[in-house]
Amino acid sequence: MFRPHRLHSWEVDSKEARIMQRSLAPLVQARPFRGPAGLAAGADASYLPETDLAVGAAVIWDIENRRIAARAGVLARVTFPYRSGLLSFREAPVLLAALGRLDLKPHVYFFDGQGRAHPLGLGLAAHAGLWLRAPTVGCAKSRLVGTFEPVGPEAGNYSPLMNKGLEIGAVLRTRAGVKPVFVSPGHLMDIEGAVGIVLAACAGYRQPEPLRRAHLLANRWRALIRARSIQGLPGQGFVAEDLKKFIQPHDLEDPDQAVLGCGVHNQDHPASIVDQFDRLD
Repeated sequence: MFRPHRLHSWEVDSKEARIMQRSLAPLVQARPFRGPAGLAAGADASYLPETDLAVGAAVIWDIENRRIAARAGVLARVTFPYRSGLLSFREAPVLLAALGRLDLKPHVYFFDGQGRAHPLGLGLAAHAGLWLRAPTVGCAKSRLVGTFEPVGPEAGNYSPLMNKGLEIGAVLRTRAGVKPVFVSPGHLMDIEGAVGIVLAACAGYRQPEPLRRAHLLANRWRALIRARSIQGLPGQGFVAEDLKKFIQPHDLEDPDQAVLGCGVHNQDHPASIVDQFDRLD
């Protein structure tokens, strides 16, 4: 089990968080990434309505064999409010806790957020990379900063994401007929490497498989927790409880099926079925 490096306390307010971003951003390293990338991790969080709780799910995707190699989850208290540009202070503690419970160590980590394509150069993927001391990639569904030209229609087409004359990422179409994603390198990663590993980890959907699978599992476990009416966690501040009791053998199987007996259509892929509880928030 891999434990992330403890870089700082998460008990900060918004003003302190922005000061911390400015001090940490210069530590993020741009480095050519050419592999290996056989094992790619993704992490995602799903929030329980009307509580301060979130489910964090982490998945390791075996790119060559196209299967889940490991998965883990936590139920944790979220202590930081949502603030634009400060997503890492809200989600990273939950995601790092889930990643820290994986039995394998991956070669690269994916996050549903920005890397260095951030006003202060320290998006979720870049910030988490400093904790993990490993290559990270941000693969977001929306833009935070920068401008770009229209992206070609085919999978693999991309347009440079520019900000103040600098290329900070790529707007990448991962599947023909769906919206592109915003890819930016995090720590120990470059743009070319980030684009290459995102495409390698895709399997016909908009998001790369590590993130897509983590998202589906987080929603599945959230649904199970809600069904059992778990209302809170003991103690004060951030607490992360392992979700081993909720992890079932079938979680290793293809999650593109009805969850708890009912599912809805996924707009990102015509053939995908995802957890209907996404619509309840």
